[in-house]
Amino acid sequence: MTIMDSASLPSTEAAVRAVRAIADEYRLSVEVTDDIGADQVSRRTSAGLFTAVDPDGSLPHEALVELGGRPEVTVRLFADGDALITVDGVEFHDLDRDCVPAFLRSVYGGLAYVKGRFFPPGQWLVVPLPGDVTHKELVPSGALTPWLAGSVRGR
Repeated sequence: MTIMDSASLPSTEAAVRAVRAIADEYRLSVEVTDDIGADQVSRRTSAGLFTAVDPDGSLPHEALVELGGRPEVTVRLFADGDALITVDGVEFHDLDRDCVPAFLRSVYGGLAYVKGRFFPPGQWLVVPLPGDVTHKELVPSGALTPWLAGSVRGR
């Protein structure tokens, strides 16, 4: 675990820097799209036209980070401190922004895997994090990409 994994990410910009560092580490291309201002971020749809700041005077910032390579990963960082990470079409909602670096290291470091079950039938993408934390999401039916198929472990 690096300092970046154990440190708090107090802002969207800090999280973007952490994701860029991981992209550099794993030699991945990275593309970032920023949405800044209350009238631009997705969770402030009630903001008035041309309103850039929240009522408390803060300037909300969201970012969409797209990482090149396999698996296909996008990270949506929200102004309120959570994230949505999509790995080859499997969405992990409401992740704490602070766990994003560890999550990406697990995926790119070969720790993430797909586990299938006969009953109830289905396949789940499992992403283990340090500290005995595991995130698990159902792989949509028929959405087993080559990377996901290559990550399947015993049933």
